[in-house]
Amino acid sequence: MLDFLLQKLPDQHRQKAHDILVLTRMDRPIGALLLLWPTWWALWLAGGDFPPWKPLIIFTLGVFAMRAAGCAINDFADRRLDPQVARTAGRPIASGRITAREALIVFVSLLVFAFLLVLMTNALTIKLSFIGAALAALYPFTKRYTDLPQVVLGAAFGWSIPMAFAAIQNTVPPVGWLLFIANILWSVVYDTEYAMVDREDDLKAGARSTAILFGDADVPIIGILMVTFVVAMVMVGTRDHLGWPYWVAIAATCGLFGWQQWLIRHRERTACLVAFRHNNWVGLVLWVGIALALAIR
Repeated sequence: MLDFLLQKLPDQHRQKAHDILVLTRMDRPIGALLLLWPTWWALWLAGGDFPPWKPLIIFTLGVFAMRAAGCAINDFADRRLDPQVARTAGRPIASGRITAREALIVFVSLLVFAFLLVLMTNALTIKLSFIGAALAALYPFTKRYTDLPQVVLGAAFGWSIPMAFAAIQNTVPPVGWLLFIANILWSVVYDTEYAMVDREDDLKAGARSTAILFGDADVPIIGILMVTFVVAMVMVGTRDHLGWPYWVAIAATCGLFGWQQWLIRHRERTACLVAFRHNNWVGLVLWVGIALALAIR
């Protein structure tokens, strides 16, 4: 797909453009989708139905820009770690196709673009955006100093939630913060599944993660986090008086989580990666449930 999109570029620029797109994971949209769904949950809940077009476009573009920026700074921070991990050794910086300086330029450029989008909102959203940028920049470095980088990732991925409420309502109500906390729980679930893929390599390289912290208790702890996330989303539904489509989505989410538990039961790398990607369906199902419940209210 990337080669098709870049085929019109001159030969001397095509490979560099390809490497930049790979650096920002444009060839792997799953991360952007996991950021997009909670943002859309918040936009729909804040709007009480289909949100205004302006914040919808701003936040959707912002999701892809911030996710791309996060990937660039992540690979910059991991430039000495990635070559030691089989799955990441071929990344552009690790393999020498992109320099650390080029990655920083990409990161700053994307942050500027995202900030220009935020400038089209209101003062509260602009103020909140600085915290979001700080979280995005901080996350990659937490792998060296804490066993809970997935929690920081959840906060960074979920910061669009209070921003979305601020953009539409010019305040962040309690349900917005409840949704933010729920998203952190969900992020720890799927990113722990992701970290289980690289656990052995991370141990050798000295990286830290919840997958390493949880050890042999990883599967049951992920199960507890799944249940806690569902409880938090039930609280969101009751607080906002959402109708039956939302509760069907909650039931479907329980089924999807059950399937993930089955997938990761033996901790096989491929199965854990499949479970991680499967969370795209969780986000989609919950958004459909929220949107339909609000539409028929």
